[in-house]
Amino acid sequence: MPNEHGGRENLDAVAFLQEMNATVYRRNPGIVTIAEESTAWDGVTRPTHVTGPGGFGGLGFGLKWNMGWMHDSLEYMTKEPVHRRYHHDEMTFSMVYAYSENYVLPISHDEVVHGKRSLVSKMPGDWWQQRANLRAYLGFMWAHPGKQLLFMGQEFAQGAEWSEAHGPDWWLLDPAYGAEADHRGVRDLVRDLNTVYRHTPALWQRDTDPSGFRWVVGDAADDNVFAFLRYDAEGVPLLAVSNMSPVVRDGYRLGVPEDVPAWHEVVNTDAARYGGGGVVNPDPVKPEPQSWHGRPASIQLTLPPLATVWLRPA
Repeated sequence: MPNEHGGRENLDAVAFLQEMNATVYRRNPGIVTIAEESTAWDGVTRPTHVTGPGGFGGLGFGLKWNMGWMHDSLEYMTKEPVHRRYHHDEMTFSMVYAYSENYVLPISHDEVVHGKRSLVSKMPGDWWQQRANLRAYLGFMWAHPGKQLLFMGQEFAQGAEWSEAHGPDWWLLDPAYGAEADHRGVRDLVRDLNTVYRHTPALWQRDTDPSGFRWVVGDAADDNVFAFLRYDAEGVPLLAVSNMSPVVRDGYRLGVPEDVPAWHEVVNTDAARYGGGGVVNPDPVKPEPQSWHGRPASIQLTLPPLATVWLRPA
């Protein structure tokens, strides 16, 4: 039924959510409300007193699930690497609207039940490649603007779908099972991603500020490579590079800021301790005065297969 202005919005529902969020935030400093919301409603995370283009004040939530990012990125990751070049934009499109709301990057419970398979089981290839794809995806996800949300069992590569009848398959981490290293490697990666994230302001300090993100190369579809920079409030960068192809790329050149004397690898999802192949960049990487990707300096990296690498100024 039309509302009093002739529109289709439920004005009572809008007013209720605004009052709820305004009251909760006023009474409980430090609280966060998060909307699992899948429409294009404008201003889900806008303050309630700020009116948007639609004439409504914001709903006042602290964060909103980025369902578009989830569906697009999962669609890309489920493809065989040979076909990913045709779906490259599904991993980059999220940056077109990344700052329209305060986003959470969720791997929703709805995506791992009722025959949709668990997160690791969605990945193509054999068991090694599935885990490598998962680790690379998690590394990409943690570096992407927005907060991260995993569903139960995803943090240790549970192969079976979630079931409400019992908890996560913790027994997969039991040494008696015999394959616990496969699952512990993913668990350890998630632990280390969280640790490095916490101590790297570039990954969260300017999450809602477009100036905190810069593509290095977002169109390397034939290589299945994504590279971007994140910046903290002081301008200190972190370089994130994902190689979503199953081949090692030696001497891969990337344009970088010229004021960084050397780059040090802080996360590599292909590290042997995570169950990877151990293709790493062990030494600091020094820029060369060769312009690349529109920048005056560049570095050459060894990109491991199906992996994400993070580098910080040494």
